[in-house]
Amino acid sequence: MHRVKSLPDYLKERYDDWKQSSFPEHRDWFRKLADEGQSPRAMVIACCDSRVAVTSVFGQRIGELFVHRNIANLVPPYTPDGKHHGTGAAVEFAVTVLKVSHILVMGHSRCGGVRGCLEMCSGNAPELDRPESLVGRWLDVLRPGYARVVDLARPEDRQTALEKEGIQLSLENLMGYPFVAQAVDEARLTLHGLWTDIAEMDLETFDGTVRHFVKG
Repeated sequence: MHRVKSLPDYLKERYDDWKQSSFPEHRDWFRKLADEGQSPRAMVIACCDSRVAVTSVFGQRIGELFVHRNIANLVPPYTPDGKHHGTGAAVEFAVTVLKVSHILVMGHSRCGGVRGCLEMCSGNAPELDRPESLVGRWLDVLRPGYARVVDLARPEDRQTALEKEGIQLSLENLMGYPFVAQAVDEARLTLHGLWTDIAEMDLETFDGTVRHFVKG
């Protein structure tokens, strides 16, 4: 563990500033969370992208959203094979333990993971096709959506379309989790698909009845 270093100076300075200036105002709230535990109403599955400000756009306080982030905000198919499944485990915990009422799959514009999938599926990123590529094998979840966007003429249209396909695929995959399907059938849980333009922060929501995204 000798390779593990102490916190970078700029992060230490920001922590010290936060602890002295912001924390005292919210001390009681943090103590309440520590004593009573978390009880978020919603889970958000978002991208790892540092530009996606999940809690900021919804104006949530700490403890009000259960957030899981991964590359390209994907939910893989339900696969009870005894192996490690970080996203599936987070979903299971949110639904069966925290009893969240909503799961939001939140995608975004100019997603690097989606771009990687486009390049991989078009043969322009052979490094992602290698069996040992962890990123490539994760992006295999998105491969079914590629066939539905490959004929779009403009690269930017293919990018946006595949970002939205990933959200739809993830919502479909969620319904393959038995505990999710049961909660939805019993009206204890609702699923939502969101896509945001990170430049303008416009939000589009997936309308399951007509199977496309609408603004607002």
